[in-house]
Amino acid sequence: MFAGGDASPPGVVADLPADALVVAADSGAVHAVREGRAIDILVGDFDSIPAELLAELEEGGVDVRRHPVDKDRTDLALALDAAVEAGATHLTVVGGHGGRLDHLLANALLLAAEEYAPYRMEARCGPARLTVLRGRRALHGHPGALVSLLPVGGPAGGVTTEGLDYPLHDAELRPGVTWGVSNRFSGPSATVTVDRGVLLAVQPGPER
Repeated sequence: MFAGGDASPPGVVADLPADALVVAADSGAVHAVREGRAIDILVGDFDSIPAELLAELEEGGVDVRRHPVDKDRTDLALALDAAVEAGATHLTVVGGHGGRLDHLLANALLLAAEEYAPYRMEARCGPARLTVLRGRRALHGHPGALVSLLPVGGPAGGVTTEGLDYPLHDAELRPGVTWGVSNRFSGPSATVTVDRGVLLAVQPGPER
């Protein structure tokens, strides 16, 4: 799913499957086209996509799904719904950062919504990577790279990590508690187990 907001740095989507279903949320179509990705489904109220691009995509046979401006779900939520309806089980959001802070926070929390619990959810927001953690999940980085583990929607219990400099063992991370902030990879990968609740793993990217 390509969301609106700022463009991603070069190479952010290079490792994504070339044959993946591509869903664009409104002006996310601009980023998809810039990355050379053919759009399968375009959703939104189309208040931010350039009119000429919208017309070009329609004429090119893209499945365009219009929604009213006054609606209960954001364009990104509609894009996630379209991907799920198409049978996707591994959902990656590209973009959705920059601009309004409320949009960024809403997009991050959307990924961790209970309705998407059956799916593997992640996002690439600029240089950062976000991964929703339920159960046991591997993360990939490099030695010394930062990662923060943030509880979403309430406490996350039974949190155990392997491959991070500051390990957690059957810990409970509660909203507002900062134990999970600014950990580091000890090697090229790490494993996080969450027995109860959900975590959002944030890999902010290179330090400035």
